[in-house]
Amino acid sequence: MAKMTAQEYMDRESKYGAHNYHPLPVVLEKGEGVYVWDTDGKKYFDFLSAYSAVNQGHCHPKIVDAMVNQARTLTLTSRAFYNNVLGEFEEYVTKYFGYDKVLPMNTGAEADETALKLMRKWGYMKKGIPTNEAKIICCNENFHGRTISIISMSTDPDAYEGYGPYTPGFVKVPYNDLTALEAELKDSNVCGFIVEPIQGEAGVFVPDEGYLTKAYELCKKYNVLFCADEVQTGIARTGKLLAVDHEGVRPDVLILGKAISGGVMPVSCVLADDDIMLCIKPGEHGSTFGGNPVAAKVAIAALEVVKDEKLAENAERLGKVFREEFSGIQSDMIELVRGKGLLNAVVIKPKGGKTAWDVCVAMKDNGLLAKPTHGHIIRFAPPLTITEEQLREAMNIIKETFKQFE
Repeated sequence: MAKMTAQEYMDRESKYGAHNYHPLPVVLEKGEGVYVWDTDGKKYFDFLSAYSAVNQGHCHPKIVDAMVNQARTLTLTSRAFYNNVLGEFEEYVTKYFGYDKVLPMNTGAEADETALKLMRKWGYMKKGIPTNEAKIICCNENFHGRTISIISMSTDPDAYEGYGPYTPGFVKVPYNDLTALEAELKDSNVCGFIVEPIQGEAGVFVPDEGYLTKAYELCKKYNVLFCADEVQTGIARTGKLLAVDHEGVRPDVLILGKAISGGVMPVSCVLADDDIMLCIKPGEHGSTFGGNPVAAKVAIAALEVVKDEKLAENAERLGKVFREEFSGIQSDMIELVRGKGLLNAVVIKPKGGKTAWDVCVAMKDNGLLAKPTHGHIIRFAPPLTITEEQLREAMNIIKETFKQFE
């Protein structure tokens, strides 16, 4: 059989798949470390890392071996029975992040939903909020996932329009605004505040220094749980193990996903101490695949790689190199460069009808993959295994691309 062309692959997806994504026109078939290859054999730098799921690099051998070895032995028991691997993961991850308990799930959205349920349950059981009156504060421009409840928190019309009626009980405040936050925290029916330490999907919006610390202190003042959604910012992406570590904040509820598996399979979890986590009793929450043996082994290996290869330190050091290099690019299209560690974004000013999308297509043609968000922002997030030599080579591609638009 003749090999399919890239266009044929794309056409097949378009014909048989739902049209809920608008991918860059490239068809990938292989990945290794910081590189991916398309079906024509062309090699690219991956500067999206599957939205920071592949922090450890594509197909990291240690993580893949952990998956394959466990898959040959036992893949799934459900939580109807004990297995010999889940407890190993639970002990490892709770000690790794410093919490009493972990509740494992599959996707980031599931972990967010788990955290929302946990905060409400705590609000009723421990804070004494009247039945069905609990409120959770969230931030404008947030992105926590795409379930009905989560889009009920969204201020993005693309996320919520056409999906109502919406789940009640969410209060929206501007991000990075402590005055607005405190005004809502005074309501005794508020049980939790859920926040991204850096708003990734919003275009890598980094809050003012001290915002997280003060928000945490306000939550303590009003007996409200501080919940950090670190699905995208966690696991060394921003130059620390967690983005909240930049300010020394320890969330009451911590949400993890994406890179906790190194991008090998869907793994997520929520961490909290006993006083919060044990509010959920047997039969009140769960998932058939949550905490399956393969996921458990994969997550342990993925977290070991982060520590052993000092990925947080690498992200911190090379993030500074990235922003320094970018600040030297002279282009009318570059309005702003911002970020932390190796989670960075460039705000693009359209020029001559050319937009962030056109810049990303041109970078693809030149051998580097990145993707726009909100139409005018390009997120740059390479695997954290990238070397300085590789980063500087990639920066040359980016610089040459912007020259094409002068």
